[in-house]
Amino acid sequence: MSTTTPPKAIDDAVGYADDRFASANFMRSKMKKVFPDHWSFMLGEIALYSFVILLLTGTFLTFWFKPSMAEVVYNGSYTKLHGVSVSEAYDSTLRISFDVRGGLLIRQIHHWAAVLFLASIMVHMLRIFFTGAYRKPREVNWLIGITMFTIAILEGLFGYSLPDDLLSGTGLRITQGVLQSIPVVGTYLYYFAFGGAFPGQDFIPRLYTIHVLLIPGILLALVVAHLMIMWFQGHTQYAGKGKSEKTVTGKAFYPVFLIKTNAFFIYTFAICAALATFAQINPIWLFGPYTPDSITAGSQPDFYMGFLEGALRIMPNWETSLWGHTVGWNVLIPALVPLGLIMTGAALWPFVEQWATGDRRVHHLADRPRNAPFRTAVGMTVVAFYGFLWLAGGNDILADRFHVSLYATTWFFRGAVFIGPAITYVVTKRICIGLQRSDVAKLDHGVESGIIKMMPSGEFVEVHEPVKEEAEAVLRAKPEPLALPAAAEDENGIPSPGSRGPLGRARKALNTAFVADDIPNGHTNGHNGHGDGHEESPEVGSGDHKELSRG
Repeated sequence: MSTTTPPKAIDDAVGYADDRFASANFMRSKMKKVFPDHWSFMLGEIALYSFVILLLTGTFLTFWFKPSMAEVVYNGSYTKLHGVSVSEAYDSTLRISFDVRGGLLIRQIHHWAAVLFLASIMVHMLRIFFTGAYRKPREVNWLIGITMFTIAILEGLFGYSLPDDLLSGTGLRITQGVLQSIPVVGTYLYYFAFGGAFPGQDFIPRLYTIHVLLIPGILLALVVAHLMIMWFQGHTQYAGKGKSEKTVTGKAFYPVFLIKTNAFFIYTFAICAALATFAQINPIWLFGPYTPDSITAGSQPDFYMGFLEGALRIMPNWETSLWGHTVGWNVLIPALVPLGLIMTGAALWPFVEQWATGDRRVHHLADRPRNAPFRTAVGMTVVAFYGFLWLAGGNDILADRFHVSLYATTWFFRGAVFIGPAITYVVTKRICIGLQRSDVAKLDHGVESGIIKMMPSGEFVEVHEPVKEEAEAVLRAKPEPLALPAAAEDENGIPSPGSRGPLGRARKALNTAFVADDIPNGHTNGHNGHGDGHEESPEVGSGDHKELSRG
């Protein structure tokens, strides 16, 4: 039996580091750390690698971009704009696109990576929410994720505003309107940000500093903190055979996970490069430079700003004049309320759920969404709310393509943004309850085998077989909800004022919402799962078939 020794260069480097930092034992233990193996855990890695791509490509772009509003006459390679007065920011972006070797490719990789970054964070957070992975001990990491998502939206807005083209300039005009709509301090904030009347000379340089220094630094710090906490607390994992709150099943960090995650980075970069090569994005030369008296029909922001655009488009023209000052609710509400509701609600949710359910246990097993009907229904309600606002952001395009009235489209979304989420809540909750009942039926009666058996009496029955061991482990891992502690009572048996007050009643109502639709495993009220009303059904023996008689 032969042993393989590492190359001398590697052995010397490892020995050098170990002699000075005593790192060998530390690294040896960390290399054995187990990571659960499931495709949904890769969503966070897509966000991480998209962020790395953004840093690399963004550094390349800074070499040639000029964050200046000074006016120049364009005379570059794009001849259709020859002789046009443009800002230096717009001029340098065109030169990156047409005169710098590989500039257009890198610029489009950067833009597609930004889109992928926001999309992967969004889907990653939905996965965490629907599986309850934000619960103790991961509440802080959940808040870090929400903060990163909010800052990333602003970073994306600032990034595509830098070229000073007609589309981004229109977005900045909306930003200026939002700042100015804030009561009392709005005008001061607007003049401070823009350095004077819109568009001014100072805003693009200030935006550039925030975009390339401040926000990336904050995001980098939050990403490091997020990863360190995740490494210390460990991944959640889905229920299954051999898995519990105290045991983790998966692949070791080295070599399996390390090889897979490096390959995944290459795949992510390849996808961004392929999109940049074959799918044009943000062609500023077609939009032209920004001028305050121009606008482009059918203009659309990047997807992550679509819901704010939709809220702005469907908001009625509400204004209030108080003491000689006008409050523009038609701008203030769309800009602050939808994003504020979603982000604030998401940030408070782990603590509200813990307070309402009294569940302060440590959770390392992820829930199946069907086993938390109220949480899943609320989550889908928010998704529907976001989705209708996002669609409303393209009301002009929808009206044009489907040949309907723009005003009819706007009124439709004004109603759908409230009715649609309500319907979504009810339907989602019923689906979750139905899936729970299906799981209970599988445990009690087995699964259909596709075999029909004829009895001696001539009766035909369906043959069932027991659930497979792996599937049964998943079904039986459903946690039982905790009962709220009984309210404190005085010597006369009267509940304490706190439990009878508004907070006590709210907690009781929320607790009912969280646990009322939970269907315990192993209770089907004597039915066989097919609604034929039998009082008894034979047990499913290991390896035996179950025969369901009729009549």
